[in-house]
Amino acid sequence: MTFEEAKDTFIHTWGTLATQWGISRSMAQLHALLLISPNPMSTEEIMEQLQISRGNASMTLRDLMDWGLISKQLKPGERKEFFWAEKDIWKVARQVAKERRRREITPVVEVLNELKNIPTDTPEAQEFQRVMTGLSNVVGFADNTLNAVIKAEENWLMSQFLKVFR
Repeated sequence: MTFEEAKDTFIHTWGTLATQWGISRSMAQLHALLLISPNPMSTEEIMEQLQISRGNASMTLRDLMDWGLISKQLKPGERKEFFWAEKDIWKVARQVAKERRRREITPVVEVLNELKNIPTDTPEAQEFQRVMTGLSNVVGFADNTLNAVIKAEENWLMSQFLKVFR
């Protein structure tokens, strides 16, 4: 397998994998390209490599920045903007967990907390509250799990920081 074949396979596979994380295929493919690029890339380079339109590239770059997965960089003497991706896969995973928690879990927790606090004066209302409480417990477990993943970095960084001063 050549480098170009491996690169294309990775970009395609990352696109498929990331859809499981709640990220669109084009976002994932652009992220994959930046992830394996040794240098920041311009919008034009990205468009050429992925064969996408400027509009698609611009929207996708903005979405990836909103997710905190890529950053913009300016180079002295250049008018173009350049983009690079975080290379530490654990940081990427934590950032995805953080964003999914913010975008998906937190709103559901709020709704479920509201829905399970209804009067239970009928058998239907009692069953409704039982189901909402069960759902709330499952979503709460997912929220706690994602929070543990997110906090793992903070705990690791704190332990590293404390080692320096011992």
